[in-house]
Amino acid sequence: MQVDDSRNVFGDPLLPCSTEPMTGFFRDGCCNTGPEDYGSHTVCVQVSEEFLLFSRDRGNDLMRPMPEVGFAGLRPGDNWCLCASRWLEAQRYDMAPRVYLQRTHVKALEIIPLELLRQYAVDLN
Repeated sequence: MQVDDSRNVFGDPLLPCSTEPMTGFFRDGCCNTGPEDYGSHTVCVQVSEEFLLFSRDRGNDLMRPMPEVGFAGLRPGDNWCLCASRWLEAQRYDMAPRVYLQRTHVKALEIIPLELLRQYAVDLN
């Protein structure tokens, strides 16, 4: 496993997104990324019911348990490392979940402008 520099969108050390459920491309609890992460699972979100339904309708049912890989399925309120392009797609349809900026990898900024992410931030005062 090769992990790119673990920095958040502010250039600070990347904080964990979730270990319950375990998330991240590398299943390390963080939105780390590397060359093999073609989906850029870099945006730490708090999933909502509307987003989960949107994702299911787009062909990725994150609510469905997959015990064979140790995945119990997501519920509203869970944190999850989401693909940056899926978050942007959801935002275009007014379905984007809230974002934890300190837990979102800097690589997300290659796809999503910081100012747009800030509009959905959970962790800004």
